[in-house]
Amino acid sequence: MARTIAGGPGQTGEPPGPVPGEPAAAPARVWSTPALVVLCLSGALLLGATGVFLGAVFLHVAPANALSREYRHQVDGIVYPEFEQNWKLFAPNPLQQNVRLDARVRTVVDGGATREHDWLGLTEQDIAAIRGNPAPSHADQNMLRRAWDFYDGSHAGPDGTLTNPRGKLAEQYLKRIALQRIGRTADGERILEIQFRVTAVPVAPPGWAGESPPVTPPARELPWWPVNDEDYRGLA
Repeated sequence: MARTIAGGPGQTGEPPGPVPGEPAAAPARVWSTPALVVLCLSGALLLGATGVFLGAVFLHVAPANALSREYRHQVDGIVYPEFEQNWKLFAPNPLQQNVRLDARVRTVVDGGATREHDWLGLTEQDIAAIRGNPAPSHADQNMLRRAWDFYDGSHAGPDGTLTNPRGKLAEQYLKRIALQRIGRTADGERILEIQFRVTAVPVAPPGWAGESPPVTPPARELPWWPVNDEDYRGLA
């Protein structure tokens, strides 16, 4: 007695054919061998560069060890000045002073004589831009302060004696920040020199601490620095 097996598509062991009226499925993308090589090399390069950068930052903030001492110059070259870190891996160091930085310039007048101008409060400008601003910029909050920290960490004494090879870079960085704000002239007169003054006021302890307020040191004036066209290169 013959049997008839009933069933629809897919029940006979054969794959179903395309449904009439529906578009055919798009073929899978096939990457060529050169394209795969380029993608793999680019990914490896990005991962390697990221690993080197993160490793340099880790060695910068980690306690002194054999690796950080051996590769100190290479690490400093990656981190300074754009990526300088103001903390340590196991001991964050909060700010303990309110630092105010002022600048004044010396210009040349008719006849070759020079004239000193009044102090300009650079920190006061930043405070004015921050106060009342719900979203102050990172530059207004930190650029000038970090520039001074960079300078102070590479100089010693009232005469600004260099203590490490980054000292000249710190001077240029601080000078260019001020000149970008002041411009090439003051009252229409060409700027010849610039001088900085810093006042560091220690943060007073809370009232419940029972400690005496720290003594505020006198303002510190840096030597006059010459100004030339190279100091304005790249400044807006």
